[in-house]
Amino acid sequence: MSATLILTVVLAVGIGVSLGLLGGGGSILAVPLLVYVAGLPAKEAIATSLLVVGATSAAGVIPHARAGRVRWRTGLIFGLAGMTGAYAGGRVAAYIPGAVLLTGFALMMLATAVAMIRGRRSAAERPARHELPVLHVIADGVVVGLVTGLVGAGGGFLVVPALALLGGLPMSVAVGTSLLVIAMKSVAGLAGYLSSVHIHWGLAIAVTVAAIAGSFLGGRLAGLIREDVLRKAFGWFVVVMGAFVLAQQLPGQLWGRPEWWVAVAVVTAGTAAGVLLRQRHRRREPCDALAAAPDHSAPVLASSGRRQGRPGSR
Repeated sequence: MSATLILTVVLAVGIGVSLGLLGGGGSILAVPLLVYVAGLPAKEAIATSLLVVGATSAAGVIPHARAGRVRWRTGLIFGLAGMTGAYAGGRVAAYIPGAVLLTGFALMMLATAVAMIRGRRSAAERPARHELPVLHVIADGVVVGLVTGLVGAGGGFLVVPALALLGGLPMSVAVGTSLLVIAMKSVAGLAGYLSSVHIHWGLAIAVTVAAIAGSFLGGRLAGLIREDVLRKAFGWFVVVMGAFVLAQQLPGQLWGRPEWWVAVAVVTAGTAAGVLLRQRHRRREPCDALAAAPDHSAPVLASSGRRQGRPGSR
């Protein structure tokens, strides 16, 4: 076994941990690993990543299902609708330049990350839904599938926010249900590639086994981490990956200009500061509301004091 294969298998564990813990990140991690570490051609790497991510997601559903963190009806309907939208998006993508698609994908990832970090303002006030309305699930699935079909990767980065932010599911349940959706879409995508792309089955099986082992670890960790911590970790992870994808689309001459990096640092620091300030403001709102609430006990005490004082005054 070569050193390259050992390194690829070891790093593949991270793919499974990402899928099991966050419900996404599999394809974005798998494709660079297979291209830059394993040395596969781009199309073969994409096809192999679909096999790895699909099998890993299917296996990762098991610990989430045992813990009751999978909404089966929602996931199956969302997956079928997403497969339909992904097919349409794939057809439209043939007429759009790749750089435009990846740039839009990166910006969409950053917007999604901000939404995940901020969270739902009324999430604590709404009861967790057992299953989402069918029409709602179909609409979200088609839209998410259309976008993921356009960009070709990153299904979990859109499925989890769609279920958690738009659908109102708890974050851990959105992660478990997302794995079911990703497995379904990966099977459909792999079927389309097998007719024209050869897969190195030995490497694919080794990477898949390592990723599945990581998915069980990630699934166990998901049940031990608080909802808000898991949601924010997901958001910041998407920020990093979105910034990386966006940076890859920049012209080469910008990389050597210091003013560009200063601008990036300022924007990053400003975004982080804005998110932190908003979170602090949201934490202070309940305290301010309690402080502003009228104290009804004082008039009662004062009134009772006056009543007690009247007999003495007479």
